[in-house]
Amino acid sequence: MLTFQQKLDRYAELIVKVGANVQQGQTLMLQASVDSAELARRVVQKAYEAGAYTVKVRWSDDEASRIAYDLASAESFLEEPTWTAAEKIELAKNGAAFVTITSADPDLLKGVSAEKIKNANKTTRQALAPYSELSRAFKISWSLATAPSKAWAAKVFPDVPEEEQIGKLWDAIFRMVRADQDDPLALWEQHIVQLKRRAGYLNDKQYAKLHYVGPGTDLTIGLPKRHIWLGGSKQNEQGTWFVPNLPTEEVYTAPAKTEVNGTVSSTKPLSYSGNIIDRFSFTFENGRVVKATAAEGEETLLGLLETDEGAKYLGEVALVPHRSPISDSGLLFYKTLFDENASCHLAVGSAYTACVEGGVDMTAQQLAESGLNASMAHTDFMIGSGELDIYGITEDGSREAVFVKGNWAFE
Repeated sequence: MLTFQQKLDRYAELIVKVGANVQQGQTLMLQASVDSAELARRVVQKAYEAGAYTVKVRWSDDEASRIAYDLASAESFLEEPTWTAAEKIELAKNGAAFVTITSADPDLLKGVSAEKIKNANKTTRQALAPYSELSRAFKISWSLATAPSKAWAAKVFPDVPEEEQIGKLWDAIFRMVRADQDDPLALWEQHIVQLKRRAGYLNDKQYAKLHYVGPGTDLTIGLPKRHIWLGGSKQNEQGTWFVPNLPTEEVYTAPAKTEVNGTVSSTKPLSYSGNIIDRFSFTFENGRVVKATAAEGEETLLGLLETDEGAKYLGEVALVPHRSPISDSGLLFYKTLFDENASCHLAVGSAYTACVEGGVDMTAQQLAESGLNASMAHTDFMIGSGELDIYGITEDGSREAVFVKGNWAFE
């Protein structure tokens, strides 16, 4: 039976060796919430043990952020944080690796002016645009992980005694990233092989379209010619493999920007910018969202779509079986990093340029001509369930089952 400290140690090792895959002499930039301090310090140690040149830690604090949203002037949210973005951009251009450990309260900004949130997101994205361009092309190594906070644990386990909530969430996180197992590094290697096998099957098929059918969903998504399905690990510009998300259960590609038609409904709440958006749907015509409604958080949802014109189009199509570890846990995490890996999902906003042949070396115009969407936004939302069927449509119009009742048809 592993102790908490042993599992924490293995989790930190996974973040460093599987997630960012820190190399000898490489700089690591670690962004972490003060709620994740214990894990963050362990990551710093593991990074140096792996040969990191230096580890730069940048702390954030939910409570301080909420105070700022409540009391700072509206004008202050129109100011681009170029002074902090410049460091990240410079490090990225010099080959640093990046790890972000999030612990945010899903309801952190509930009741805050939607205009402040929209402006803060927009100015931050504008300042970080050069970094985002590198990360979405997978030219740099980056990885996302999580650690519990009191507020997040209470949201996930509201019926558990308060003093037990954080422990329960730690146990769930350890289980989902395989840190509670004897040899998590080997298990991750096996898992990545499985994801790449699924991606390879779809790459061989080269479907022209996917047709989604489920409760509240009847959606057709065109796929670009020479599109590429990805899953598991990615390779950066220097040839180093890394895993962007811990955990990850998805294989994904980019849609053809203007070839999305129909309606899709969410199956899980979306925690976006400290607000919950729930029971929402999008209607698309020629790729563009022409109608968006939500039972909860509609103003926040509309604010997301107003980020820029590209935020009204899809940038990602991701397939995750309903029978997967996170889904089987029965837990709703209110954290996209987990919930998207329990469910098929889509993303509004920018596409990953690696999802089309030769895309990482294309100009913006060439990417657009290939059918890929561009935006400052990239936000995943969950649409999968045990009632979702997905059909692949070939160039000649033939239909083949890809998912039946939420799971892979070919497995």
